[in-house]
Amino acid sequence: MLFKRRSGPTIVERTRVMLWPRRSFGRSTQYYVKRVKRVNATPYAIAMGVACGAFSSFTPLIGFHFLLAFALAYILRANLLAAAIGTAVGNPLTFPLIWAVTFRVGRTILGEPVRPDAEPVIDAPSAYTVEALSGFFESTWPLMKPMLVGAVPLGLTAAVACYFVVYGTVYGYQSARQAKFARDVEDGTAPSTASSSVAGE
Repeated sequence: MLFKRRSGPTIVERTRVMLWPRRSFGRSTQYYVKRVKRVNATPYAIAMGVACGAFSSFTPLIGFHFLLAFALAYILRANLLAAAIGTAVGNPLTFPLIWAVTFRVGRTILGEPVRPDAEPVIDAPSAYTVEALSGFFESTWPLMKPMLVGAVPLGLTAAVACYFVVYGTVYGYQSARQAKFARDVEDGTAPSTASSSVAGE
């Protein structure tokens, strides 16, 4: 292919583009929608994979969203690629809102005050020693705990919404493709296996 990159993008580059696209978020959203539609799997596997990715994005476990999405997708027999795409629900535009809402909802569920003056103050450790990391965990736990609790109902709500939207979209797309292929077979215009393989190269 002319003008093709000598080497493919690294995992770091792909992750960076997923979190902060080179172009607009609107075009990136269209790209992810097309990717989801073209995943080679059943509508359930694709929709559940996206739902797993969406749920993991609501947790405050930054850096582990992919692992959590893959683990949930594996347990629920969902598609791993769709799960990775679903983590795009969490991005620089949505993270501030997600963190703020999960924190507030979590505190409400736990029966803790949600006044601004009651929010915990986090002191960063001076050195990465065992004692410093332990102290950092103790100081951040009052913040992480309500966010984890609030992530469960909010993440489940987002996951259910994503599942039904994606399932309907993928089901309609795959049904339309099968109907078109059936019409092409009847008309004798369906592409052969050899020509299809050449076109895909």
